[in-house]
Amino acid sequence: MPGAAAAADDDSAATTPAVDGSDATADAGGETAAGTARIRGPARKERILAAAADLVARRGYHAVSISDIGAAAGVTGSAIYRHFESKSAVLVALFDRVIDGLLASAAGIVSSETDERGALARLVADQVEFVITDRELARVYHNEINNLPADDRRRLRRKQRLYLEEWVHVLGELRGDLPDGEVRAIVHAAIGAIQSVLFHDSGLPPERLGELMTASAHAVLAAG
Repeated sequence: MPGAAAAADDDSAATTPAVDGSDATADAGGETAAGTARIRGPARKERILAAAADLVARRGYHAVSISDIGAAAGVTGSAIYRHFESKSAVLVALFDRVIDGLLASAAGIVSSETDERGALARLVADQVEFVITDRELARVYHNEINNLPADDRRRLRRKQRLYLEEWVHVLGELRGDLPDGEVRAIVHAAIGAIQSVLFHDSGLPPERLGELMTASAHAVLAAG
């Protein structure tokens, strides 16, 4: 998170703990050996991404090194470079996956739903589900987006704007009495209301939290 002590990326092939607690050295393919199950292909990449999301959420981007991610994923630092060219590339891959998923879901809702009220309800439900089920990754995005290379940051921001445009289109159809600027402000406020729980632990069960966030978003969308 912002303010965390910076730690340099570890570009070397580090020795990582095996599953049974013993040391395991890297084989020629960048995998752990000495009794550790090998992780290959897409499964290994997913494990790396999951480990990175967890570590960055808990420690902050600058405090996590490539070797930390490798140790948590059960592979060596050098094995990570078979999939990602740098630590920032791991983070970019995480964010691309999140935003692409949200954008595809929103586009599918808008194109398949003929009733604007139904479409808006589904957009709200989709965002609530994302924030509750992928809270950790959403928090990482909010905290760490500015640590990415400028080109990647701009590209991700463009995707984010495309996602918002799906909401703006639907709400604009429903609220023809409002100017475009007000529609956009309301959309931002509604999504902000949902995402406000990212940094607040209410202690509520997920189901009840989802109900409250859904009601809050709809209250904002009805403003003006």
